[in-house]
Amino acid sequence: MSEAKRSSKLIGVGAAAVSMVLMASACGNGGGVSTGPEEGEGADSKNISIGIIPWEDDIAVTHLWKVILEEKGYNVTLENADVAPVFEGTSNGDIDLYMDVWLPNTHGEYWEQYGDKLEDLGAWNEGASLELTVPSYMEDVNSIEDLKGEAGTFDGEIIGIESGAGLTQTTKSSVIPEYGLESDYKLVESSTPAMLEALGNAIKEKEPIVVTLWHPHIVYAQQDLKDLEDPKGAMGKPESLHSVGRSGFSEDFPDVAKWLGDFKLTSDQIVELEEQVILKHEDDKDAGAEAWLAENPDFLKKAMGKEAKGLDFGS
Repeated sequence: MSEAKRSSKLIGVGAAAVSMVLMASACGNGGGVSTGPEEGEGADSKNISIGIIPWEDDIAVTHLWKVILEEKGYNVTLENADVAPVFEGTSNGDIDLYMDVWLPNTHGEYWEQYGDKLEDLGAWNEGASLELTVPSYMEDVNSIEDLKGEAGTFDGEIIGIESGAGLTQTTKSSVIPEYGLESDYKLVESSTPAMLEALGNAIKEKEPIVVTLWHPHIVYAQQDLKDLEDPKGAMGKPESLHSVGRSGFSEDFPDVAKWLGDFKLTSDQIVELEEQVILKHEDDKDAGAEAWLAENPDFLKKAMGKEAKGLDFGS
């Protein structure tokens, strides 16, 4: 069996370990989710905690606003966790802000459960999408329908990401049954890094692989990939990426709420930001965000208006 297929067999184990680490980060007392706003915090507070999940777009946009807010004098703490504890933590006030809510589908179940305890601060990107994706060299596989009867080619596996991700739930509950793949394919629930590793290994060997993926994502700029057509619409329509705050966030942080409500990023800008934060500045993501801001001076003017005056990131 090839390295890529051996890898795909093992990533489920890795996923469990990742999930345990993330949950510990979210729920433990040592360096995990904060215990909520300290006594006396409110409109004059400068302490903001931001939940962050291991999705590239979230990592990039969270570090972008971390450096902006810190430049404005805020004390920003990042709380690393999986999507479920981030939603729960934000809804109960342990986390102030989460910047990567996909609506209406991907995080729809979480929004239904927690939305009445959250403040929607606005959409910063329109047109995000969920995908099943293969390397472009797989010329005979162009649609999800083409997976039917080809389980042997893919070792009966669709390589997925975190079990709690909306993309995972959509693939399991909608895509696989809608296209009649239940008896032939298993969705391997792993983690985003494990999925990307399996994809990269398969491409190195030019072997078959199908993964769950999404736009915008930096890997499309790194690899020659092909999203499978979805004639049944099982993946859902294009989505919006939203920033959300805990209940009372806008009252406690009116300026920040306004800035987050006004800022926008195109999908191309997100990929450029990801390249700076994740690829070029892997060991100092804040520096990557600052580098992108230096290259895009108009961003702050559009997002913050006159409040951008005095912010200098080397432009």
